Order: sequence, then structure tokens, then C-alpha cells
Amino acid sequence: MANGSYKAEDIKILEGLDAVRMRPGMYIGTTSVKGLHHILWEIVDNAIDEAANGFADKIDVKLYKDGSASVEDNGRGIPTDIHPKSGVSGVEVVFTQLHAGGKFNTGNYNYSGGLHGVGASVTNALSEWLKVEVYRNTVFTMEFHSFLDKDSGKIRSGIPKAPLLNTKVKTKKRGTFIRFKPDARVFETVEFSVETIIKRLEELAFLNKGLTIDFYDEKSDFHRVFNYEGGLTDFVKSLNKGNALYPEPIYGKGEKDGIIVEFAIQHTSSYVDRVFSYVNNIPTGEGGMHETGFRSGLTRSFNDFARERNLLKEKDDNFTGDDFKEGLSAVISVKMHNVQFEGQTKTKLGNPEARPAVEYITVNELSRQFKDRKLVKTFEIIISKAAEAAKARIAAQRAKQSARQLKSLENANLVGKLASCSGRKPELNELFIVEGDSAGGSAKQARARQTQAILPLRGKPLNVEKKKLEQILKNEEIGTIIAALGTGIGSEFDLSGLKFHKVIILSDADVDGSHIRILLLTFFFRYMRELINEGHVYIGMPPLYKVYKGNKEEYAYDDKELAEKIEKIGKGYQIQRYKGLGEMDPAQLWETTMSPEKRNLMQVTIDDAAEADRLITVLMGDEVTERKKYIFEHADFDKVDKFAKMKRS
Repeated sequence: MANGSYKAEDIKILEGLDAVRMRPGMYIGTTSVKGLHHILWEIVDNAIDEAANGFADKIDVKLYKDGSASVEDNGRGIPTDIHPKSGVSGVEVVFTQLHAGGKFNTGNYNYSGGLHGVGASVTNALSEWLKVEVYRNTVFTMEFHSFLDKDSGKIRSGIPKAPLLNTKVKTKKRGTFIRFKPDARVFETVEFSVETIIKRLEELAFLNKGLTIDFYDEKSDFHRVFNYEGGLTDFVKSLNKGNALYPEPIYGKGEKDGIIVEFAIQHTSSYVDRVFSYVNNIPTGEGGMHETGFRSGLTRSFNDFARERNLLKEKDDNFTGDDFKEGLSAVISVKMHNVQFEGQTKTKLGNPEARPAVEYITVNELSRQFKDRKLVKTFEIIISKAAEAAKARIAAQRAKQSARQLKSLENANLVGKLASCSGRKPELNELFIVEGDSAGGSAKQARARQTQAILPLRGKPLNVEKKKLEQILKNEEIGTIIAALGTGIGSEFDLSGLKFHKVIILSDADVDGSHIRILLLTFFFRYMRELINEGHVYIGMPPLYKVYKGNKEEYAYDDKELAEKIEKIGKGYQIQRYKGLGEMDPAQLWETTMSPEKRNLMQVTIDDAAEADRLITVLMGDEVTERKKYIFEHADFDKVDKFAKMKRS
């Protein structure tokens, strides 16, 4: 029970970096694998800032067998002289003081992704140890560590072992080398993902034309070098692998009011648009003012071109922004001062001055390129595609009207399909989208009727990657989902209408079940992405096995857990492998998969929107060659073979 008296002595002052150790989520969001990579990105982003401001052209990133990671750049090197206020070296200030850095004014960095001054110090605070080398004519070294203070019984974080040491060793190198080992006492896992790292490093190399990023993983002996002289042009080409391409990308760059804007666009034969934006090399997955300005400028410019070339008659209405979105791939990179991201997560740009600047540069650059004879054919193809999209838009208006009507859960299309819940608080309600009538029947009997609704699918959902919107809206399964959720789709999506704050995909643990999951996720990603961004989409995780003997039974959700359950049950055990949800009776389905107290749910998140988009295009698009290539590179055929043998037995 709380103490009724509240005095000054009750106010706790956390020394140094103790606040970071006590509340790591405030600084890195989570202590999961995402937070683990966050402390690496903080160091990488500092090196990228050196490159983005013209002080470095090479960055080395390395993972070691002992679980540590290092980042080295050939920039200016962290200042080694004594800080006038703190009385210690600049290196010590950077790694031990929160909100300390050279990025709070524009004298040191014109453009920076690290705006809060907490990056290096937070990485230090959440590491078992951290070592720094600075190359400024001679080699400077300093080490920090986190340890258990025996007197207080608490962890002391990021404490210097000694002041910065000038080794007096002469060097021609310049820059900074930082190596750190994440602290297992903080993170749920300290195992870095090579795949996650190389995707982010590749993205950074695309965004910083000519920068060389060298990555090496000591454990797997994997080595890769990223360098893209084409910059954003190469980036947009990479996004479009798996699609039939139209002519070469259109590239533009300009500056207005201190804001530098760079973009590359390319249209494809697909029906969806993919626009990815960055501010000071930070991905802005939720868009913002810069994306709004870009889309306005693009629509205005292409309409002007269509009028000039007489592709739009005087009596014709202008094309809409949606007409130009169909098949559009674009990357926008903005560099600016005093960035205002909405939230610490840096996913949406809030600076209002970015919109007119980006629109101006987009219009200016496209208008200039309209005069380039080599690009005229490209622009004409884009206008032709927009004209087709406009016809489809007009034809789809009736279908969209139907979609609006589908928002009502009482709509006739839902009768006999959706078993709704009685609760009227969306934040408590869950919608299970269940594969098949059999499993749907069990789920309806098993559910908690007040908060859990069941929507059985009577067939596979449509692959929306290959269909126009008007075709999508006519699909019965998709229409039912739209009606049940109550949000609308695409440009009319409104999250405030969401009737269930957990949308749970529940399918069999086999190939068909996986296909259904990816079809539904493709639909959500393309037409209800905010549903995923806001954390409302989940994958239900039914068990693969039941291990039992007499009255004892245990459920296992993967092969590793199966071995543990077998050991727990002991000799004489039997195993039942569930081939589908329909094999479970309602009680089993509730106990293993639907009960909030016992179930396992996997939340669907988007860490890298560009990579997610590329994979969906490859796996669900028209280009068979790219899909085959991906499967042969990533499929675990040993596991597939093992699964096939298990089914035969």
C-alpha cells in the first residue's frame, strides 16, 4: 500500500545512465529483438550522419562470435578534447550523458537522423561493455562497462573504466570505431539477425549514393559490400523486381528553403502503389507532410503534361491522384533541419514547411524533364495508364458504394457467416477469421461470446496483388471481411470505425493454411495497412502436437517444444499431430488457441515497409522467375522433406 506521506526525500534521483537501465522501453521502445537492433542502429545512424554531411564515405559493420557488434566510419572522429562545462573528454560526454551531442545546432551537422542526443549513451547503458577508438592523428581509446555494485546491489550502467587515453600511436586513419556487447540482463535475446541488418544497411546505401557499407558476420563467415552509384534510381529498381516494368525510373533532385528533396519514380504493370519516404535517412513509414507534397506535385505535373500533349481535352476532368497511384513505385528522400517527427518512433513527419517545399521541387523537376525527348515516351505511358485507371475508377464508384454499405454488420451478406459478439466495446472485442466451416463451427462453440466473434472463410481469399479494386470489391470473402471490420478500405479507410481491436487469422498449420495467411496479410498490407501499423492484426498459433499418457496431456507448438513435452510426460507417451483445426473439439480449440490466458498469438508488425512490399510483390505478383529464385534461396527443403515424411507416416 502506498505511503500517505510524500516528501522531498521520497523523490528518487537516478544517477548517470541508471534511468535508461531502469526504463529501457522509454528509450528503445522494447527489450525484444527489435530493441536489440535499435541500439545497433543508434551507432550506425551516427556513422551515417557523418556520411550524409560529407565527412565520411565508408562504414564497416561487424558481428563477432562473442555476441558483440562494431561500427567504424572514416569521418571526423568524436571530439577528444575536454568539454568546457563537464571537465571530461568529448568522448566521455557522448557516451555517459543523455541529451548530449553535436546535433542540436546546424554548425556540426546540416542534416541528422539522431535528433535526441541519446543514441550513443543509451547503447552504452544497455551494453555489458563498450569500447571506443577515435582516430585523430593518434589513436584514442576508452572503455565502459556495466556491473553489479555490491554495496547497493544494483547494476551500474555504462561506467568508464578510465578517462580517455591518448595512446600516442600515430595513425593515418580518421574516424571512430565502436564495439559493444548487448547486456543479456536487459534484452530478451542478444542474438542479432543478419538478415535484418543487411536489409537496413542496403537501404542506407541506396539512400546515400556512393557510400560504401561493408558488413561481415564472423559466426557465419558472411560478407557483403553495399555501394549504389545510382542511389534512389537503383533503390526503386530493386523494389520493382517481380513486376513487369515500364521504362527507366525518373529521377529528380532540388533544394528549397534549406530543404533538399530527392526522388525516383517508376511505374509498373501492377495495380498497387508503393511510395517509401525518408527524412534524414530515417524511414517514415506513416508518411507525413513530405509525402503529401510529393503526391500533390506529381498529380499537378502529370495533369499539366497531359494538357500540353493534348492527352486531356479541354472538356475532360483532370486525373486524380489515385489515377496516378496505380502501378506507381517511388522513393522520396528529404534532408532538412529541425525535424519534427510525430512520436519518438520517428514514423511520420510533422513539419508543415516540408509540404510546399517538396511539392515545388517535384513540379519543378518533372516539368524540366517533360522537355527531355528521351523521357517523353515514358510520360505518355504513365498518362495512358492513368487514363485506364480513371475509367476503372468511374466503374468502381458503384462498387465502392456497395463497400460502404458493407460496413454495417447487419448487412445481409454477413448472415450465416459472422457469429458476432455481444460486447459493444471495440477495444475488448476480437474477430477470429477462421479457415473452413468445420473449424469455424468448433470456434463458434468454443468462443467467449461476449468478446469473441467468428468469421469462417468458405474458400481461399482473393490474391489482391493481381486484381483491380473493382474486382476486389466484388469478391464475397473480401467483402465479408470489410463489412465485419467496419473501416472501409484504401483511401476511404477509417480506423475509428474498427469494431474489433484484435483481428486474429486462424488457419491450419499446413501449406494451405500458410497460403491463406499470406493472402489475408497481402490484403491488409495493400488496403488496410494502418490496421497493421496500429498493432491490430495477429496470427493465431494452434498447437502442432498433443503429447499424452493416461490422464496427462501436453500441447507443443513447435518441434523444440515437442521434445520438452515428451521429456515431461515420460516413457510410454503417445503423440497426436494436428493436421488441421477441424480435428480439435471445441474444448481443445479453446484451451490451446482461443483462451486469452493460455493461447499464443503472434502480432503482425512492419519493421521495414520497403522490404515487406518487395517480398509481397515477389511472392504474390506475376513474375514467376523472381518467385522461384526467392524460394530456392530461402526455402528449408530439409524441413519440407521431414514434414512430408511425417505426413506419410
